Amino acid sequence: MVPKKKGSKVPIQPVPEKRGYEFCGPPGAFGIVFGLPVLVYAFFFLCNDVSGCPAPSLLHPSSLTLDQLKTEVGWPEEGLWAFYDTGVTLWVLSYYLLSLVLLQYKFNAFPSAVLILAGLATGTYVYGADFVVWTFLWDNYLQVLTANLLVASSIAVFVYTKSFIVPAPGQLNPELRQLAPGGHTGNVLYDFFIGRELNPRVRLPIPFVSEASRTIDIKSWCEMRPGLLGWIILNLSNIARQYRTYGYVTDSIVISTAFQAFYVLDGLYMEPAILTTMDIIMDGFGFMLSFGDMVWVPFIYNFQTRYLAVFPFELGLKGILLVLLVTAVGYRIFRGANNQKNRFRTNPNDPRVKHIKFIQTASGSKLMTSGWWGWARHINYLGDWFMSWSYSLPTGIAGYAIVESINPATGEAQKQAVQTPEVRAWGMIFTYFFLLYFGVLLIHREQRDEEKCKKKYGADWDRYTSLVRSRIIPGIY
Repeated sequence: MVPKKKGSKVPIQPVPEKRGYEFCGPPGAFGIVFGLPVLVYAFFFLCNDVSGCPAPSLLHPSSLTLDQLKTEVGWPEEGLWAFYDTGVTLWVLSYYLLSLVLLQYKFNAFPSAVLILAGLATGTYVYGADFVVWTFLWDNYLQVLTANLLVASSIAVFVYTKSFIVPAPGQLNPELRQLAPGGHTGNVLYDFFIGRELNPRVRLPIPFVSEASRTIDIKSWCEMRPGLLGWIILNLSNIARQYRTYGYVTDSIVISTAFQAFYVLDGLYMEPAILTTMDIIMDGFGFMLSFGDMVWVPFIYNFQTRYLAVFPFELGLKGILLVLLVTAVGYRIFRGANNQKNRFRTNPNDPRVKHIKFIQTASGSKLMTSGWWGWARHINYLGDWFMSWSYSLPTGIAGYAIVESINPATGEAQKQAVQTPEVRAWGMIFTYFFLLYFGVLLIHREQRDEEKCKKKYGADWDRYTSLVRSRIIPGIY
């Protein structure tokens, strides 16, 4: 309960909760703030449509020269200045503005996305793969990336600065603002990275809408709006590029895009569920989430289809069945575990969960010790990870080189992406990176869940973990 001043309905700001460092503290924050943007740019340059994926010189480090590498990655003649373009940035800002304007009422991320995608579908129907949005995104990918990085960084600076006017303990707090448990350590870089304020909000001067609609929860908007949909839009741009280049679309790029689109649209459709997530309940909003939502997700997660846009790999029937099988296993674990938990919580007498064994905790909760949750304490994360394989498996044993040849029909020089023994599998560093990252993310999330449950259940959690020993992978981890 939020304490209230006697005789007043205006809440009083309580003493904010504190939590220790995460992500290796200030050194980890420094590495992420300054290192991850470089990594995103490195993906763009080192796996390219100029020389190959990876750039050939990377396979011969003993003879690697900076000048040769710049040529192979298509480094712009203007250098870093070419990373930014004002016109491109304004178009990116217009996309963000459209997302804000469509926020007429809360929890409409799904219909907003459908409306935008319908507009893009109409443009594609009229102009085909040459629709201006698709060509713009491919031709200006570097500048679009920079524009999103500038937006994410600006928002992070804004919310960090604004967090210092959160009412102090004991002061009136009519807007119910509060600092995040882990975001007010006193270390400037770490607090900027992790986020000082729990749920920063802002009132925007949007005409013809109610005050409630003008009040934007910055964290939930960034997590559910521009970045997630931008991921799918970039994938669609990659499909259009493949068609413009080769005159056809491969099964691999369709499958990868379809599964990613399903993940995004399902999340947007279930938007109210975000209110129960750890990001909303416990985490402050700082550079970590701002960068993650608007740069990392759209520009790292679309990389499989970007690869396939250049190298049109065909899965064939066996490949398609393999991808579907792995995804089906993951979905069975993920959905089976979550459905079982929901049924047990809402109706323990349901015949489908009546047989489940459990321990009764002092807090009143029941912890399942059989069924899916008897295999591992976070078995749903295993299913989630398996499902993510559908993004990368369509790229196969990745790697290609760009070779020049003479078109026998026209006599003109042409470039073609081919897979040679030398580059085979090296491209997996880029197209399977997501699986490694996502696995690490799930392990980190699991560790935070364990910490939260240990604090909540105390000795009962020790008793539970003695019965269900595995964390994510039964018998292994």
